[in-house]
Amino acid sequence: MTDSATESAEETREFVTIMVGSQLCGIPVLNVQDVLRPQKITPVPLAPHEVAGLLNLRGRIVTAIDLRRRLGIEPRADDDEGMSVVVEQKGELYSLMVDSVGEVLRLSATAFERNPATLDPLWRRFSEGVYRLKEGLLVVFNGDSLLDYGSKVAA
Repeated sequence: MTDSATESAEETREFVTIMVGSQLCGIPVLNVQDVLRPQKITPVPLAPHEVAGLLNLRGRIVTAIDLRRRLGIEPRADDDEGMSVVVEQKGELYSLMVDSVGEVLRLSATAFERNPATLDPLWRRFSEGVYRLKEGLLVVFNGDSLLDYGSKVAA
């Protein structure tokens, strides 16, 4: 790689865009393992409210997290099954249930901003910052805090 190619790679970040409710969000592309259509999910008794259950992804057990529940948004309509983005966090796979999956955006690292004070405190807790786009605000999720349930991770 040339020096200029190295510089440009360091100056940009890539995100898979997702919709949760009416909010555009981003997950770093390097964390995303797969994008799935609705899957059969087995409920887990006594699991936290946000844990929709478990699914089998090519022989691996994956914990499904409903991001609407996690972020305090009204549930999806019964006829809207949504999609899932599979991410790896600390060696475990998680299926993040979202409303839709968009494109991959490459954004300048210099355009990244800290969370605005007006961002909902719950969203601020799970976000590492934002990008201001023509279409609106892109909230960048922090995988560590999004999948942290106190002393235990949602596994």
